[in-house]
Amino acid sequence: MLYSVRFYISWIVSAIIMYAAFYVWHGVFLTDLNRIEFSKTLFFILAALVYLAVSFVLYRTYESKLLAKYFPKPILRGIISGIMLGFLLFAVITVLGISFTKNINMTYILVDCVWQITEQILGGIIIGLGKIIIFEPIPEMMRHND
Repeated sequence: MLYSVRFYISWIVSAIIMYAAFYVWHGVFLTDLNRIEFSKTLFFILAALVYLAVSFVLYRTYESKLLAKYFPKPILRGIISGIMLGFLLFAVITVLGISFTKNINMTYILVDCVWQITEQILGGIIIGLGKIIIFEPIPEMMRHND
């Protein structure tokens, strides 16, 4: 994979959108960021690094040959990538018991799953839009020669 201008713009914007969605969900709607017992500055810096990593994995998932074969439309491929990665992240976070909430019930688990998938779908759509909006002739010609 060639790391191009399109990659960097899509990667960073996707990370920012997912980070913003995370903040709105946990900071505004649930207000559970108030339960953090250590430096909020450190937490937000670490969260930003995590979202950069998640966005990178999302972009690599989006660019996989398997998804490109079955989902050639950029936005749909972004949505499918987001669903796959969102569910995987939800499963890992749930199994590890990482949560701001102590009273977890089935409703909470289902809503959390849907929200995690939604965050990653937003990131996948941004990556798909990057594919549509940012045209780079050399990577496009290389892809057709694979």
